[in-house]
Amino acid sequence: MSLIVRSYKNRIILTMIPPALSSLTVALLATASSSLTIISPTHSRTQSPMTSSSSINSPAFLSARTGTKRTLSSRTFPSQSKLFATEGSSSYDIDTDGDAEQSLAETPATNGINGKSVIDDDDTNGEVNGNYAGPDRFSSLLSKMNLSLASLKDLPTHRPVSSDDVFCNRELRLDNIRAIGFDMDYTLAQYRQPAFDKLAFDGAKEKLVHSLGYPKEVLDFEYDHTFWVRGLIIDTERGNFLKIDRHKYVRVAYHGFQAISSTMRKYLYSRTFNKVPSFTEKAFVNMDTLFQHVDAHLFASLIELKDFGEHESLDEKTYGEIYRQVRECVDLCHRDGVIKDTVAKDPEKYIVLDDGLLPMLRGFRDEGVKVFLLTNSYWEYTVTAMNYLYHEKLVDEELQKKNEWLELFDLVVVGSCKPAYLTDPYLNLFRVVPEDGSLKNTDGMFEIEALGEDGATKFLEMGKTFQGGNWNHLQAMLDIEAGEEILYVGDHLYADVLRSKRALGWRSCFIMPELSEEMRVFQTQMGSRKSITELRKLRDELNSYADSLRREMATASFSESRHMEKKLEQIEEDDGKVKDKLTEAHREYHSSFHPRWGQMFVAGDQDSRFGYFVKNYACLYTSKATNLGLASTSRAFRTSGELLPHDNLLSDKLSIFVDGEAE
Repeated sequence: MSLIVRSYKNRIILTMIPPALSSLTVALLATASSSLTIISPTHSRTQSPMTSSSSINSPAFLSARTGTKRTLSSRTFPSQSKLFATEGSSSYDIDTDGDAEQSLAETPATNGINGKSVIDDDDTNGEVNGNYAGPDRFSSLLSKMNLSLASLKDLPTHRPVSSDDVFCNRELRLDNIRAIGFDMDYTLAQYRQPAFDKLAFDGAKEKLVHSLGYPKEVLDFEYDHTFWVRGLIIDTERGNFLKIDRHKYVRVAYHGFQAISSTMRKYLYSRTFNKVPSFTEKAFVNMDTLFQHVDAHLFASLIELKDFGEHESLDEKTYGEIYRQVRECVDLCHRDGVIKDTVAKDPEKYIVLDDGLLPMLRGFRDEGVKVFLLTNSYWEYTVTAMNYLYHEKLVDEELQKKNEWLELFDLVVVGSCKPAYLTDPYLNLFRVVPEDGSLKNTDGMFEIEALGEDGATKFLEMGKTFQGGNWNHLQAMLDIEAGEEILYVGDHLYADVLRSKRALGWRSCFIMPELSEEMRVFQTQMGSRKSITELRKLRDELNSYADSLRREMATASFSESRHMEKKLEQIEEDDGKVKDKLTEAHREYHSSFHPRWGQMFVAGDQDSRFGYFVKNYACLYTSKATNLGLASTSRAFRTSGELLPHDNLLSDKLSIFVDGEAE
């Protein structure tokens, strides 16, 4: 009997083959796989189509996905470099505990492992960690699991949690990441608000008035970034701003700066559509990046002027037309020098320095991880921002032209036009001449392939700065085939995170500067949140009890029914009291995060649409890019686990399981 290991569409496929059929099967599979391994009880053989190999357990065993081995090191603990890494492993592989379900398929278990429970489960409703401080907080767990850990005494008295942590939605092993890419704006380069935003806001006002004929009152608009939060949706046709939950239900709505009543909100977005709106139509724009606060505030200001002012020129324009012109003017400010020239004169006023930036980028490269910059900003502005971040001061023109910051990267792509860069395979790649920013044509993939063996290396030796292109060029230059070997770090939920994850399978890290404040407020409001949760449970239990009474009434006597009716009336009255108190508590809780839009990640009592997308598409998220540099490249990020409603109810200490099957 032989085991065939082959790769198909970045997946490992294992097949058991009887001896009599092995040679025929190998011949057939070799035509469909560039990497094929046969493992027999006595020896193994790698076929490409047929060459020899060592054992699958040997360090020389080749990855079935790439056919290459990876040399690993650690800047933090060189002697224990990549301690848990194995050849052919994936960035999704965390620990052997992840193989628990697979082991069930291979060795079905009756209870625990082969009939014997691993956990001494005397107290199913007890708190695993209890309320202990210090290492003793794990004593109950270790006792149940029959574990003794020598290193436990060295743990801190409490688990420290801060916005400098990197939080995990999808398990990820850094030691299986071969390349890490960064966006620049609001990722490597953090900006001072509102100073930086006002450059685009004021520049767009000038363009609207002097180029497009808008009323001069527009020049008097004042920018207030605090009115907005990320994750909102702009209904450009109606001039409305919406906060929706994960189920696409609109929870809060404003028309310009005016709040829309609950009745009107439901009429517009719940009861007049033939189907539930997807909010992906062209009229809806997601506020996925901090840059869009400028668009939102300028659009809302113009809505107010159109609705309450007396300007025929605005009366003739639709809300949709006004938004498109706002977007064009703001975008032009990013391209015509309004922003770049001002920042270049005084970068300290607009860009935040981070002393962890250079050590992080150099550290990754020292580890053998390829580092690339992929930004929509064009070369002229990229040079301005990156020179300031590199030298940590304003430098003269001569030093700026040296572009010493390029030593931080293996590859730089500017003017990338994301998200199209991640989806359109026909975008052309141009080479940037660093000395003057001029562009040269390339033949892209054809040129790399024409260079023969090590074509990517030869191609980059001619220069590593580019404009445009697409993901095919990037992965070819990085010499990476599997998207899961790339981690991309960016601040734009759609263009950086969602598209790279959904279309290419890249691992993703979402940057949220607002996370620090969200966490600070959440920590202060944990008591309120707990009370809200308990009140909701109380309402649910009252409703459940009322249902049980109604069922009993069907077979009860007349006198019993009258008594039950009075109970139901009392329950309804009590439920109303709880509902009123819950409404007050909800308002107070959400207003502590933001006076208009509430908690960013939550809408009502569920994930907001923004929170839903962060949870589903951002493998990791954190407050700033340099937090990644605090983790060693041997780090494995783990999720905290999730529960469905039935498990949540059962896990409550005051719940009791009533087994309907047993009855």
